[in-house]
Amino acid sequence: MKFLLLGIALLLTACGGSGKPDNITPVQPFEAQRYLGTWYEIARLDHRFERGLSHVTAEYSLRDDGGIKVVNKGYSQKDSKWNTAEGKAYFVHDQNTAHLKVSFWGPFYSSYVVFELDKDYQYALVSGENKDYFWILSRQPTMEQAVLDKLIEKAGSLGFDISKLIKVDHTIIADQQISSH
Repeated sequence: MKFLLLGIALLLTACGGSGKPDNITPVQPFEAQRYLGTWYEIARLDHRFERGLSHVTAEYSLRDDGGIKVVNKGYSQKDSKWNTAEGKAYFVHDQNTAHLKVSFWGPFYSSYVVFELDKDYQYALVSGENKDYFWILSRQPTMEQAVLDKLIEKAGSLGFDISKLIKVDHTIIADQQISSH
């Protein structure tokens, strides 16, 4: 867990703010209530804070202060354990715009931009402050290949390096490992 938290702190230091890539437009209108709940990471660009993790999920819920609680979890096969990081997110502009700043450590925030979201809130494309940070999220641990291909193509057309995408494993793991989740 220390490694995951350290990695997240490094990400926040690297990103350092709430900007967004020039040609990335946050989803509008955005309904935070519909975005809450569990999302499965289907694919991502590699980063030290997630390296080697499978079964990655993000759980979003409302905070008492009007922000959003973020709980990221992933399984480290190398360490045979679950890593968890809890953070908080706040809207950069307004609650109608899917551009948030998220912090997992102290006063350091990183950008979280939802720039593609299907009408039923079943999949999303998310960017950080620059194109080094990219995720494909889904409400289910798997996604139809045609939908995934369309999302990857869109990301590539916007300048994300899709040749470096890592597809996240969500296959069932041993019962003793799941029970510690």
